[in-house]
Amino acid sequence: MLVLLVLGSGGVFAHVLAALLSARITAATTARLRVNLAEHLVRIGHRGPFAAGDSVSRITGDCAGAGQITATLVEIITAALLSAGALVALALLDWRIALVYSVTLPLAVLLARSHLRSTAADLLAYQEASGELGARLLDAVTGLRTIAASGVAEQESRRVLRPLDRLGQAGAGTWRTQARLMWRAGLLLPSVQIVVLGAAGVGVLGGRLTVGDVLAALGYATAGMGIIRQSTLFTVLARARSCAVRITEVHRNSPAPAGARALPPGPGEVRVDGVAVSGALTGIDLLIPAGTVVAVAGRSGSGKSTFAEVLGGLRPPDRGRVLLDGVPLPELDPAELRDAVGIAFERPMLLGSSVATAVSYGADEVDVAAACRAAQVHDLVTRLPDGYLTPLADAPLSGGEAQRLGLARALAREPRLLVLDDATAGLDTVTEARVEHAMAVALPGRTRIVVTNRAGTAHRADLVVWLDDGRIRGTAPHDELWADPDYRAVFTEGAA
Repeated sequence: MLVLLVLGSGGVFAHVLAALLSARITAATTARLRVNLAEHLVRIGHRGPFAAGDSVSRITGDCAGAGQITATLVEIITAALLSAGALVALALLDWRIALVYSVTLPLAVLLARSHLRSTAADLLAYQEASGELGARLLDAVTGLRTIAASGVAEQESRRVLRPLDRLGQAGAGTWRTQARLMWRAGLLLPSVQIVVLGAAGVGVLGGRLTVGDVLAALGYATAGMGIIRQSTLFTVLARARSCAVRITEVHRNSPAPAGARALPPGPGEVRVDGVAVSGALTGIDLLIPAGTVVAVAGRSGSGKSTFAEVLGGLRPPDRGRVLLDGVPLPELDPAELRDAVGIAFERPMLLGSSVATAVSYGADEVDVAAACRAAQVHDLVTRLPDGYLTPLADAPLSGGEAQRLGLARALAREPRLLVLDDATAGLDTVTEARVEHAMAVALPGRTRIVVTNRAGTAHRADLVVWLDDGRIRGTAPHDELWADPDYRAVFTEGAA
């Protein structure tokens, strides 16, 4: 009795330990996959081929699915070893029963293989549709105010939910395959038991086996077919494999190699040699002397924002190169590029736990208050409940105020080159002029490239680069270009 109690307790303890180890392995694998995938997506950058919602789906759902592969394989291998052990036990009992039993094993392997192959396509389609649904949903949530203001909630709902048909079809296909596996497994297990019982019965009639041997043989056969009773493991394995395919798809998109050159001291001269970006820019050649304030103007779709991304090192051109003080941007060490070039956007994404960390984001030691003064946002910040320590979630910022904080973030490192992509578009003209003056005082002699749709901003610049259909149509001071009616139409269109 004591032996049975010890064995039973040991079995329960082993089962609990196995469950804990399985959960720990799955959690550790999932965490490692998520960290690696997130780091790779960040290295690829914002111009990667994966939508934001789809990337979130891969980090959350696909990594969780793929993280189960280790524990699942362990369970399948354990079941396979149990089947092999059952075969050995049957061979020791009677080689004839073992031979009959071994004939059924290929049927089990064939059933498992068929299920994996049939389920793979449906599960992959399900994951892809789920990722597309997540991407559309994130877009809709980001633009909720625009959707409400436009009165297109119903149309947007249909757009977001359009992948549901494919999602449902893939899910139904998976369930059909699962049902097919279940009834086939349900037929195979009793069939094996009947065959083993028949072979054992012949042994009893021949006097080789006893009734106890028959019961033992039946128990061995049933235990050996346990892998078929755990058919759900094959569905989990197929899902893990489809998730792994989607994760591998991301890792196949290699990020641009990071440079390693240090940037020598220089005044901030920018040279653009034959830069071209498919669908946006064609053959751009330009020399921007150090300390020059350059306005980039052009109609909507002329390539202004793409040009700003190339000048800021955010986007490598398809052809040509951009040099800062004689060094091509891709060859610069990322830390050197980050400190040398400050970039501000029309709609900045403010990251950090507080206003101060949002301005100093990515920098170790910067004068946050000085940067905010230059961006004409210091007075606003000091009026917040906790000043610079106010959490971003508790800081009610208008579009123009968020722009100025984004501008402060670009100014914080005191870069030698500033690239402003419509970064003051949310400000009134008086405030914009004050910001420009404050920047000139705080960072004298810095090269500034300003994408703008305002004639006043172009007028205050030293030089205007007029883009038209991805090409430079003119490079001259604003007053000289103003004589061209097509140039004047650029600002008329922007005002409209």
